[in-house]
Amino acid sequence: LANSGFLSLCAHGRVTGLAVEAGAAVSHVTSVWGGQTLRKATRSLEVAGDHLSRHLHGLLLQSHTEPSALPALTKKVLTQLKEQCCYVSLDYEGDLQEEGSHPPARFQTPDGRWISLGKERFCCPEPLFRPKLLRLSCPGLHQLAWQSLQTVPEQARRHVLGNIVLSGGSSMFPGFPERMCLELNLLFRGTGVHVEVLANPRRGSAVWAGGSMAASLTSFQHSWMTKGEYQEHGTEYVHTKF
Repeated sequence: LANSGFLSLCAHGRVTGLAVEAGAAVSHVTSVWGGQTLRKATRSLEVAGDHLSRHLHGLLLQSHTEPSALPALTKKVLTQLKEQCCYVSLDYEGDLQEEGSHPPARFQTPDGRWISLGKERFCCPEPLFRPKLLRLSCPGLHQLAWQSLQTVPEQARRHVLGNIVLSGGSSMFPGFPERMCLELNLLFRGTGVHVEVLANPRRGSAVWAGGSMAASLTSFQHSWMTKGEYQEHGTEYVHTKF
């Protein structure tokens, strides 16, 4: 076992930094210093890919003009629709007010019907930044990243700030890296800090790639927990190790 935030950093060739992971079931923000996870600087968000797919389905039910096509939207098809057509807006409020400001997209369902998406394209992933859209009273992913960075010890913060990496399938929306960068710089406005994020084109599988890289290097063996350690110490050893 190894921490997924650490593995995401490994995939980007780093052992110190902030991993912002947006996956299928949950999203995480993890600060790592020299390969060691900073537990007090770890945050989680109960908004991820599965929640966004259900949100997209709800948006289509509310506004769609072709209801006959909606029964074909199984979980798998919804995921395809989301991945092919949706994106993150850089100005959510402005795009909502400007009807038709962004071109619609068309998607063909497995039974041959067509679905047209308008504002649903950028409304779908917005709960990552505005959980209140899913009736959740918690900070957005960018705010959790900012909170995590504030918890990092002063001597490590500059190094962590310079290595903010994105990973996970839900970070693959077009516009997600730019929005994350924009929001973080707004939060740091007036502090003299300029934030940039690292978004590898293959970041959707960064954890797996990082796991392969870490496992091949003996210098990282302190960063995971072996089966033998688990059998000897039990489940509580997870908290000691990570």
